[in-house]
Amino acid sequence: MKKNYLTVALVLALITFCIKQTFAQNDSIPSSVQQISLTFENSTIKDVLVQIEGLTDYRFYFAEAWLGDGLVSGSYENESVKTILENAFDDTALNFYILNDKKIILTKNNIIYDELPNGFFNEDKEDTIVEGNEITTQVITPVFYDLGNTARPASLETVRIGKADAGTNKNRFTLQGYVRKQNGEPIPDLSLLVKGKGTGTVTDENGYYRLELAPGQNLIQARAMGIQGAEREVIIYNDGTLDFELSESLEMLEEVVVQADAARNVEEATTGTTQIESEESKNIPLVLGERDILQVAKSLPGITSAGEGAVGFNVRGGKTDQNLILLDNAVIYNPSHFFGIFQALNPFTTKGVEIFKGNIPAEYGGRLSSVFDIETKDGNVEKFSGEASIGPVTANLALEIPIVKEKSSLIVGGRGAYSDWILRSLDEESLRNSSASFYDGIVKYNHKFNERNDLRVTGYYSHDGFSITSDSLYNYSNRGFSLRWDKKFNDRNTGSLIVANSRYEFGIDYDGESNNDFNLGYDINETGLKLKLNYFLNDRHTLTYGLSGKIYGANPGKISPEGGESIVQRISIPKERAFESGIFVSDEFKVSDRFLVDLGLRYSFYAALGESEQRIYEQDVPRNEGSRIDSVQYGDYEIIKTYGGPEVRVSARYFLLPDLSLKASFNNGYQFIHTLSNNTTVSPIDTWKLSDTNIRPQQGNQYSLGLYQNLKENEYELSLEGYFKTSKDVLDFKTGAQLLLNETIETEVLQGEGQSYGVELLLRKNRGRLNGWLGYTYSRSLIKFDSQFGEERINNGKYFPSNYDKPHDISLIANYKFTRRYSVSANFVYQTGRPVTYPIGSYQFNNAEYVYYSNRNEFRIPDYYRLDLGINIEGNHRIKKFAHSFWTISVYNVLGRNNPYSVFFVTDNGEVKALKSSIFAVPIPSITYNFKF
Repeated sequence: MKKNYLTVALVLALITFCIKQTFAQNDSIPSSVQQISLTFENSTIKDVLVQIEGLTDYRFYFAEAWLGDGLVSGSYENESVKTILENAFDDTALNFYILNDKKIILTKNNIIYDELPNGFFNEDKEDTIVEGNEITTQVITPVFYDLGNTARPASLETVRIGKADAGTNKNRFTLQGYVRKQNGEPIPDLSLLVKGKGTGTVTDENGYYRLELAPGQNLIQARAMGIQGAEREVIIYNDGTLDFELSESLEMLEEVVVQADAARNVEEATTGTTQIESEESKNIPLVLGERDILQVAKSLPGITSAGEGAVGFNVRGGKTDQNLILLDNAVIYNPSHFFGIFQALNPFTTKGVEIFKGNIPAEYGGRLSSVFDIETKDGNVEKFSGEASIGPVTANLALEIPIVKEKSSLIVGGRGAYSDWILRSLDEESLRNSSASFYDGIVKYNHKFNERNDLRVTGYYSHDGFSITSDSLYNYSNRGFSLRWDKKFNDRNTGSLIVANSRYEFGIDYDGESNNDFNLGYDINETGLKLKLNYFLNDRHTLTYGLSGKIYGANPGKISPEGGESIVQRISIPKERAFESGIFVSDEFKVSDRFLVDLGLRYSFYAALGESEQRIYEQDVPRNEGSRIDSVQYGDYEIIKTYGGPEVRVSARYFLLPDLSLKASFNNGYQFIHTLSNNTTVSPIDTWKLSDTNIRPQQGNQYSLGLYQNLKENEYELSLEGYFKTSKDVLDFKTGAQLLLNETIETEVLQGEGQSYGVELLLRKNRGRLNGWLGYTYSRSLIKFDSQFGEERINNGKYFPSNYDKPHDISLIANYKFTRRYSVSANFVYQTGRPVTYPIGSYQFNNAEYVYYSNRNEFRIPDYYRLDLGINIEGNHRIKKFAHSFWTISVYNVLGRNNPYSVFFVTDNGEVKALKSSIFAVPIPSITYNFKF
């Protein structure tokens, strides 16, 4: 290589000698100081060159293909030709060299040197320098390109990036851009590797990447599961942009897509982060054959629920209201149908979900335990396509409709249930008179205006209606809307502006035989605005910063008589309002090749707003109606009470080995909104309560530490992570509390402390005939309510298990492929029974027997376990056919385990009876037909 440099150097020296001789023989005024006057408006580069030639004796030499179609403007008075050309070429890849014989030579990307750089002949100067684990590339100017590389494939595309600058002293240049499919959909988690250099990067959720390259020749390889690989030969002269447009791989249909997370698991700084693609639920047997990424999430360590059929998630020992669930940035308060049995998301329009259960990024606020960031797919901008399924109780349909080819499209999805026929076929008469149905719909429009501007608009609605008894109809609904504008300001700055609105409603229509018919309902509504900006400072610092704000409006409940003869009294709890905002900044700081730190800081602010009446209670006595001493009235949007404070989000990763990393994190947060429930499991009749003068916001801290390793070229993924969480002002209820339609709700609730800790183990196999994962969690979730007053103390003020405390949790997901078309799958779950309060004695009153209960949650219901099996049959893989089909035959709860949902006790005819309720006590077979066109 040094001999090649020496040969080129001799040639350059000869050229330099000739150029200097030309300078010496020509005594004309140097071109750099000769001045002219020139004005041009929206002119091509060629037109500008022609004008300069007409005003001077200069002649230009160039290849016309280099000039492009761009237009330039300028006005100059007595300015040098050199300055005019520098300004005109500023946004192009053109350089120029002026000879004193009135000749101007144009070059593309590179520049002409008239002398060799200092130290060029230094034999001790190497191309690369290795210091410990650091590898740096030394600048050798000019950039040389090896034309004699016979191993280079003829089909390999060569791309030249940037414009050489003789004044730069950088030994690394930044290449960045976007990676998209041919339909315009971004490709996240795609690996970009620089062959032979030991460096690379991974695209983010929007398909954006940033890569540091040595000057000169680089071979970049793009790889991702489900995507056809690509290579580009990049000759880089300065910072620049390169976008990739890649095709999907035909083998995408035969895999459970898990490979994208493999390298990220070890490399990223954040702890407790999980990504689930919608395709992962394709081969997992779930109840009644439904694809459900949220049920898949429950099979991962650290995520569970209070029981089968319970709504919501308990993440690392947290309450269900401590999870922020987003659908395209709009909050979804209840992401389930029929008490958690089905998800309220169309699997064919859902791209995937990213779950933050450890270190939550600074851009998110308002919840303590986790963030479920669910993303909808972008529609196909090339051709009309769709996907549908028909199952025992539901039917799904999704259509992708191009609006402007290669620019915009619409994706429309709808689901509906027709489960009433099952209820009518049951032997139980009360159930035959029941009904249960739901539907949901989603519409998303995506438009790509240009390489710098993208727009996405999403609308979502879901509705549930069910009647377990003949006289009551329950219904609840979710509504969400979001608009997101992504803009690339330049090569270093990008940003997103997000507007979102969400609404959740619940209602009961009671029509009985007596004259007490009524309508009952409540709702919560929020509207938010968020500005998020990204700044790529350099190869060590990537900044994310912005601000957000939202307005809450909550109607805690109202009841009104139904019909003219109803004796029900009309009650309406006053509306609540609040404003919540946050400002955030984070820095992903690459300390070294081994050490990466993500430093985040958020300041959250909350203000309870009027119109409202706030009650004042006497201090140092139990809070009840008797201790109320005054009340204060607040007008419309008048500030009642403010809360807030800083939130620290810090996580770090250190490579112990190239495929083994150690991570640690700490984060704290505030939560200003609460759920009120006196049930052991969350149901749609739980109401939401905003913090005010009498109910304080929740606060929490979490510490995490874990080891992460990938084996056999990312075929196996292994992680072990421990955590410890503390919280305060957690809401619970007093014994016998009345929470629904209670205007003085603060007299019925308690605020205490929480504590949870655990260890999570995950072993995942990403490739091969057998793939899936095994997860195990040991965890404890404890709460304490202590007070100087006995009526405000639970279990003598000591820590006791929460309703969702399940120390042992084991999940096994496995899929075995016999061929490309046939596979079998299994899902096994084991969990410790959740806590319950049992009677430990009895007493007689009015000739009836009543029970005396133990301390709260002192006992446990029987342990839970379940096995599901499925057979998956793919259609043939011919390329030219109208649709691709897929059959799923599954049996839920193969063992017929009668897992108790709850255990409770009643007094019936003077006797105490123990009752147990179950959701699915027998095997549930199903068959589902899916097709994609």
